[in-house]
Amino acid sequence: MVNISSQVVDLVKEELSLDQGSLVLSADVRTGLVLVDIINGFCTVGAGNMAPTEPNIQISKMVVESVKLARVFCEKKWPILAFLDTHHPDKPEHPYPPHCLIGTDEANLVPSLQWLENESNVTIRRKACIDGFLGSIKEDGSNVFIDWVKTNNIEVILVVGICTDICVFDFVASALSARNLGLLAPLKDVVVYSNGCATYDFPVQVARTIKGGVAHPQELMHHFGLYMANGRGAKVVNEVSLGPIKEP
Repeated sequence: MVNISSQVVDLVKEELSLDQGSLVLSADVRTGLVLVDIINGFCTVGAGNMAPTEPNIQISKMVVESVKLARVFCEKKWPILAFLDTHHPDKPEHPYPPHCLIGTDEANLVPSLQWLENESNVTIRRKACIDGFLGSIKEDGSNVFIDWVKTNNIEVILVVGICTDICVFDFVASALSARNLGLLAPLKDVVVYSNGCATYDFPVQVARTIKGGVAHPQELMHHFGLYMANGRGAKVVNEVSLGPIKEP
């Protein structure tokens, strides 16, 4: 029997097609890697209210691809900025249930990325809101993300993480607006790696059984997030490779 939801996803992808390219990493173009919320509370099975309840292929693939990229960037000593969703218990984030509370393991990097905390090229920013750009604003009015781009003379940012249509998209949209306003020079391009992104799954069939439940079909919302990011001006790629390294 054909799954109706799969038919809908295929139809949407056909009607709202997304032309994905590739990105070749090179020392000639100063590129920074942005990791969005690759933490236990969103990625590790059973870790909290917003974590998957069972192994999820899309999320697992996102983590694997993000780890691969993080290792390349650390080997080359290229800049990495990691956002970690971290909330105070007295400041809930409507409409979501309590999650990733400060001081809990939910708000920490997944085990396969915890080594990043000891790398000199990595900047870690805990944020208390969906949008990493807004979450980068410090009490003195400065912005960690803007400073990171300028200090490292970043021309391109490569974005991976979770959720494609929520935290990833909100950050990408804000970064593009800031770039267009001239706040992020020398940044030129915002690139989203589709295989390095994921979102959560809350099927329609399950949502209908819960009062007030809002469906969130994973594959469909993942596509929407990428499609909207592309519409805002981001470059969406499904392949990232390392170009030839020139001899000194």
